Amino acid sequence: MNRIKEIVGSLMLTELFKGLALTGKYALSRKITVQYPEEKTPMSNRFRGLHALRRYPNGEERCIACKLCEAVCPAMAITIESSQREDGTRRTTRYDIDLTKCIFCGFCEESCPVDSIVETHVLEYHGEKRGDLYYTKEMLLAVGDRYEADIAAAREADAKYR
Repeated sequence: MNRIKEIVGSLMLTELFKGLALTGKYALSRKITVQYPEEKTPMSNRFRGLHALRRYPNGEERCIACKLCEAVCPAMAITIESSQREDGTRRTTRYDIDLTKCIFCGFCEESCPVDSIVETHVLEYHGEKRGDLYYTKEMLLAVGDRYEADIAAAREADAKYR
């Protein structure tokens, strides 16, 4: 009996008409289109975008070269070299992130004891060549300086959830 129903259903093209009905339903409904550069959609507070290195209010870089972010990075996208200064503190001489390898997991940000490396809400960046997405220490510090107000506000809003 089921076999006869299947044969009659295939001859009557019921699946085709069900599909056309569904297509017609959405073809005639109101469209929701975002005109991207002019209109922006809401972004999550925990969105992870472009990386940045932060500074203390006195202008000194925060990174103490503990290399936890390098160790915890699953994609091995971070490279750090450090040296000791005259006052006995350790600071980075090289801090590179290859964004073509980075999977934006946020582990580097979570492992940093001094909140030096952060992932900003910046999503509008690109590179035309592979080397354009290789961020050096100076580039990361420049991103941090440029967006410090936004980074501080985002960290403050997220503080109660940490």
